[in-house]
Amino acid sequence: MTVCGNHAPKATLLLACLAIAFSSSAPAQDWPSRNVTVVVPLAPGSASDIMARVVSDQLGRQLNRTFVVENRPGAGGTIGAAAVARAAPDGYTVLAYGALATANALYSKLSYDTLNDFVPVIAFGIQPLVIVSAPEKGYKTLGDLIAAGKAKPGSLNYSSAGVGSASHFAGERLRVSAGIEAQHITYKGAAEAVTEVVAGRIDFSPQLPTTTLPLINDGKLVALAVSAHKRIATLPNVPTVIEAGLKVDAVYPFYSGLFLPAKTPRAIVEQVHREAAKAIQAPEVQARFAKLGVEPLPMTIDEFARFFREDVAAAMALVETAKIPRQ
Repeated sequence: MTVCGNHAPKATLLLACLAIAFSSSAPAQDWPSRNVTVVVPLAPGSASDIMARVVSDQLGRQLNRTFVVENRPGAGGTIGAAAVARAAPDGYTVLAYGALATANALYSKLSYDTLNDFVPVIAFGIQPLVIVSAPEKGYKTLGDLIAAGKAKPGSLNYSSAGVGSASHFAGERLRVSAGIEAQHITYKGAAEAVTEVVAGRIDFSPQLPTTTLPLINDGKLVALAVSAHKRIATLPNVPTVIEAGLKVDAVYPFYSGLFLPAKTPRAIVEQVHREAAKAIQAPEVQARFAKLGVEPLPMTIDEFARFFREDVAAAMALVETAKIPRQ
């Protein structure tokens, strides 16, 4: 600051300011000069894990570097998230996750600050959930299900892949918005949760199209609605929860994306965003995402940051409204 002041010699001023400009831009220009670790705080095979691997593979091809996907599951994703929060803010440790907001709402004590220890970089996309039921239940529309729940309060139940899972929070959003009671039944994973619906022991379940579409096509499940703002390509004839008469707050935005540690230089954040956006738009990635039911969610860095803050607030509000016990 003193060197670049008005009293400095012109030659010194020029050299000093050029050095500052070079040093501030060099990290982004050099990134990545070595391999990058992409931390997924969930077990292999999860939705976030699959999306992270698809994008990481493309990034590796684009940049001629290895993007190593490292699974660090445990404590609802908070172990892996904490590791990234503590990592050096240099762009070489990245978090690929979509449930930071959920974890923040569920866990009363975290070793990191959800809003201040991460920089939201980019969203991979959004995966709308499908509300499914068994044909034998007789619900042909979401309105039928809601009417049954209101006619006999407390008579319904729904399955999820566990406390804090997308199916859990989507089920609670639906239940609260519809003004019905439904017992939450947890299972070890989505496959088991869906199997129980097919067997008729569970009334409904919000699940990914990748898990439910084959069963819907075979007539073993009925798609009542999709938890989305617009209809999805894989189920174009199935209405959204909004079209079914519920408010916008019934939609659960199941997404995943990249986050960097706080204090990562803006130049590096922008570089990661640009390269990841290019990777997501690659034809092979788009084709893979389409098979996974991932819908585009294009946003700038600042738009994604705002989206993330709103998601954190909405998750906390849902926990309070639905009286979901905090851990």
